[in-house]
Amino acid sequence: MKLWMLAAILVTCGTVAVVTARNNANAQNDNPAPKVESTELIRTSQSWDGVELPDYLKGRPELVAVKYVFPAGQKLGWHHHPVMNYGILVQGELTIIGQDGKEKTVHEGEAVVEMVNTIHHGENRGTKPVILYMFYLSQKDLPLAVQHPEIPLE
Repeated sequence: MKLWMLAAILVTCGTVAVVTARNNANAQNDNPAPKVESTELIRTSQSWDGVELPDYLKGRPELVAVKYVFPAGQKLGWHHHPVMNYGILVQGELTIIGQDGKEKTVHEGEAVVEMVNTIHHGENRGTKPVILYMFYLSQKDLPLAVQHPEIPLE
């Protein structure tokens, strides 16, 4: 192959590569890739009733995630949590009632930090099931909740 033909081929290939790269860059600018979005739902050191959360437990942590489904009209019995926990309500509305009568209604898409070592219960007063994801900062063999069946629901 003659030297001038080789040079012509290399120049042509280089031109095609530059044009292709420029076209690809323009296409990416026209259609940017979707970016990951983050929205902080809650940051607090208090439970929903305004009480300061306790210090972390000492020892090895056990993280637990639980999905709860509360049918419409369902009431969860009186209980308390010996460990810190928080959650995201993804469907419906859940009303949490403290033994002192204080209430908090959590709406779809909201985060809630539960009471620790304070007796309370939850009610689905709505017409559709509540779906709630809760995350517990626990330790091995600790219960997530302690039930209080001796306290009647009204």
